[in-house]
Amino acid sequence: MRCSLQFIALLLSFYSSQGLQFNNIEEETEFVNANSKYGSLWPLPQKVNFSDVSFKLSSASFRIVDAKESSAGASCGLLQNAYRRYFDYIFEGSKKQWPGKSRRTGASELGELQVWITSTDSECDAYPSVSTDESYELNVDQPVAVLKAPKVWGALHGLETFSQLVFKDEFGSRNINATTVSDFPRFAHRGILLDTSRHFLPIKVILANLETMAMNKFNVFHWHIVDDPSFPYISKTFPQLSQKGAYHPYTHVYTPADVKMIIEFARLRGIRVIPEFDTPGHTLSWGRGQPDLLTPCYSGSSPSGTFGPVNPIVNTTYDFMTQFFKEISSVFPDTYVHLGGDEVDFTCWKSNPDIQAFMKQQGFGEDFTKLESFYIQRLLDIVGQTNKGYMIWQEVFDNGVKIKPDTVVHVWMGNGQQEEMHKVTAAGYTTILSAPWYLDYISYGQDWQNYYKVEPLNFDGTDKQKELVIGGEACLWGEYVDGTNLTPRLWPRASAVAERLWSAKDVRDLNDAYSRLSSHRCRMVERGIPAEPLFTSYCPHEYKGI
Repeated sequence: MRCSLQFIALLLSFYSSQGLQFNNIEEETEFVNANSKYGSLWPLPQKVNFSDVSFKLSSASFRIVDAKESSAGASCGLLQNAYRRYFDYIFEGSKKQWPGKSRRTGASELGELQVWITSTDSECDAYPSVSTDESYELNVDQPVAVLKAPKVWGALHGLETFSQLVFKDEFGSRNINATTVSDFPRFAHRGILLDTSRHFLPIKVILANLETMAMNKFNVFHWHIVDDPSFPYISKTFPQLSQKGAYHPYTHVYTPADVKMIIEFARLRGIRVIPEFDTPGHTLSWGRGQPDLLTPCYSGSSPSGTFGPVNPIVNTTYDFMTQFFKEISSVFPDTYVHLGGDEVDFTCWKSNPDIQAFMKQQGFGEDFTKLESFYIQRLLDIVGQTNKGYMIWQEVFDNGVKIKPDTVVHVWMGNGQQEEMHKVTAAGYTTILSAPWYLDYISYGQDWQNYYKVEPLNFDGTDKQKELVIGGEACLWGEYVDGTNLTPRLWPRASAVAERLWSAKDVRDLNDAYSRLSSHRCRMVERGIPAEPLFTSYCPHEYKGI
């Protein structure tokens, strides 16, 4: 991809503001073209070596195939699906040549990418997990390019990297340079949180963002599926929850078939789907369809007609939770479920005379965090019986709730973030970080830089403590986003988080990141994703809609 002089002139002012100086426009032209000559990789691999030797690719002759000795073979539907998808990306929809026989390639052409799965268990039919091996090695050379990975998950990332290496010359021909890549993620948990309660997100928007997550090597979709405003999840066990709690019981809900499709779409891209059902707070929508679940609030000695958090003192609450989470454990195959536990408002509990009497009986005094702990501990016991691991927001840990050793604590509060990371890991708990990556907070200018500069391990702690930090998530809460504006608000700002969680710790050069991210943003636009621009520029292929 060659840059126009006008674009380079505009970049000159930006680079100068960042401390990078050029003596003339020819020097900047050389700099920009050097960063786009071989394709533009995002996130940057752990090790990559480029050569000036270049090969052409033609849709009439190029193929992506299984190596004959590969344990996966042509029987792996996940890989076959990926081969077609990436062929389409590389050749912009030239599907008519797939999967027909290829013609003989010329001396300067690359005719084949062979994919080798090197372990005896490819995990082709499995679901990715936190312990998934996502490593791969890629060697682009003649007579064939070779992609090797122990599991199919690494092969998926290698296919994305290969597609990013392909670039067009000034005549529009596709080229790829001889390249070697050895790659693996720095962190195992690299997530995106989307909120489908505050605004319902259409299925096509969720799928488009899963596709974009794969382009950025994210591997966890944290689905904050329900909250106070609406309950769009259709429960087979308790259908009244969505019937009465969704914005609309037929148009603004996710059916069992929808959920199954989203999970499989994500799996085919190496992405885990972790649902969040947050209690005891954030549950007003639950109460519309489940009588007596929420705490009645009082005004003086009389009920006010309003309701607060889940009622923690009645047995019916725990009977409901037992049945509900038994269903959730069967619907969502991931080994973890997110149980929330954040932002519990004690005002309603304090007003309720039955709650007050229970507090006195239990010896809790006026400490309502003890009542919250009472509820959470019983909930964790219930979920533990389903053989699911659980994730919780940091307040559960902060309030001293007894949690299992394998609990994942999700740190989200910005104030005291480093101190919190130290405390959680010192207590021996696995941790993920979101505090610096709340993408619903927007600002004028290039706020992606702030996300990019974050170092998740920047807290006082031993090496053993820092090994407990398995990654992080970029969160886009739904107060001000729906299907009309979610995708451009999320991308490419979330891409900055993707590189921080994938690439080596010392990959921090903002100038280099700007050049590569600008190209990556254009690549997403070319693939049909309306990613917003970083700065004044243009893409050779402007967005024409999904």
